[in-house]
Amino acid sequence: MSNLRDKPYITYLLLGVMVLVFAVMSLMGGTENPVTLVEFGAKYNPLIRAGQYWRLITPMFIHIGFTHILMNGITLYFIGQYVEELFGHWRFAVIFFVSGILGNLGSFAFTPSLSAGASTAIFGLFGAFMMLGESFSKNPAIVSMAKTFLLFIVLNIATDIFVSGIDIAGHLGGLVGGFLIAYVTGVGFSKTSLTKRIISAIMLVVIAFVLFTIGMQAKF
Repeated sequence: MSNLRDKPYITYLLLGVMVLVFAVMSLMGGTENPVTLVEFGAKYNPLIRAGQYWRLITPMFIHIGFTHILMNGITLYFIGQYVEELFGHWRFAVIFFVSGILGNLGSFAFTPSLSAGASTAIFGLFGAFMMLGESFSKNPAIVSMAKTFLLFIVLNIATDIFVSGIDIAGHLGGLVGGFLIAYVTGVGFSKTSLTKRIISAIMLVVIAFVLFTIGMQAKF
């Protein structure tokens, strides 16, 4: 059991679910078929407005085409292990899901098109690294790692701006969600300021409410 606890098993479990869903979708109509995507739970604004709020969660496990799941899978495999090791298993799971939900809320509010993918949650993992860089600014190793991920974030957002078909609202929502929820959960190896945790929790709830309200009232 101790050996299992040392492994990033949440990361492996998430990857396994994504691959399984992708395989089933491939057999049931194709991962790029809009009808199949909607049936399996992709983010589709009209149905969310109709009360299918679970579509703010399920898109994290759905991918549109092989390249999509390959890129997200590789990124999650490497980044997920770092975050899971630093934050611990349950904190990592919370960061992943809350980031993904806030990212999908951002997409719901500002992106009318059908969308799916784990990138909302993955950007949240980047946000968690930014939290570490701010919280442990006197730790050279953590700061160096945070700077590396900051560069990666900037490059990705620049790509989002200039490449069509990428859900930038979802990515930014996930990034903000990861940054804030990382303060709320704290890390396993050090205490996080209670004031920061409370403020971050309040901001998270307020942002989620605002995005949800915008999405529900949007005309597209």
